[in-house]
Amino acid sequence: MDTRVNIIGEDPIFLDVVEKTSRLALIDKPCLVVGERGTGKELFTSRLHYLSKRWDGPLVKINCAALTDSLLESELFGHERGAFTGAQKTHIGRFERADGGTLILDEIATASQAVQEKVLRIIEYGEFERVGGSETLNVDVRVIGAANVDLPALAEKGEFRADLLDRLAFDVITLPPLRVRPKDILTMARHFAIEVTREVERDLFPGFTDQAQRQLLGYRWPGNIRELRNAVERTICRLPPQDKAIDHIYINPFDSPWRFGSDEAPKGEGAKLPKPDVVEDFAKTVSGFEMQLLTEALERHHFNQTDAAQAMGLSYHQFRRLLKKHGVLTRSA
Repeated sequence: MDTRVNIIGEDPIFLDVVEKTSRLALIDKPCLVVGERGTGKELFTSRLHYLSKRWDGPLVKINCAALTDSLLESELFGHERGAFTGAQKTHIGRFERADGGTLILDEIATASQAVQEKVLRIIEYGEFERVGGSETLNVDVRVIGAANVDLPALAEKGEFRADLLDRLAFDVITLPPLRVRPKDILTMARHFAIEVTREVERDLFPGFTDQAQRQLLGYRWPGNIRELRNAVERTICRLPPQDKAIDHIYINPFDSPWRFGSDEAPKGEGAKLPKPDVVEDFAKTVSGFEMQLLTEALERHHFNQTDAAQAMGLSYHQFRRLLKKHGVLTRSA
């Protein structure tokens, strides 16, 4: 089995979906895998193939959103020499290459109605013609569609063929978002942290503090597993090698006091920064300006020190040291 099909998770909600996928893999019918972005649809479509009786046949994938309608049609069904300008030789399409195996149509909702009609014909009869050809070809392919949109809603609006949806929806695997799998967030975060620690050739992953774990569990992760992985790897790569546990996760890579539109950075008169020619005590002036930034950030983030630190582009420890340095009194984080 392809090692990429290894799936991490122990939350009961998630394990139910894994079990359903394993059962569905044994039934040689078209099906759908749906879920929000970053929930692991590619892993589950691959699992459906490698646990099926077609496991030793070809597994062919195509992203329908990555190609124009004409290119998608040519890629799926192939074309004959001279079918259009630039077609200098016969092209074997994905359906032919997937004969005896599985074809995964990622982002199938973006395919045109004409392409959907041809896909439906192959599912129903196993036959098609190459673009520009007249010979009817037969293939034995299991079709698995993947989408991150509400296909029934699109079908009701006429934006997706209802008859194709009926054929694909023999059964549907709906992947739960990460926010409803709290037991898996810390498990995956540690797994990703250990992986990237090895990748950057550090000696060890020191673990997460309780503060970092609360941050991981308190965020909704709209980008799901992909966003979690990026955040953990980013955090490891930003920090210098250290033996102490990590206490802050850099979730948003755009957070910076100099971000476009940010009011955290000094701007004109609003920053209240004295002009250089009227500064009498440089150290005192800089100290006062730092205190102003700290207190304003705390007030904006309701005295949550973690959020205020992240908004200023500082680590939690850096922020705490500045608070201590300037004697800024705060409420508990």
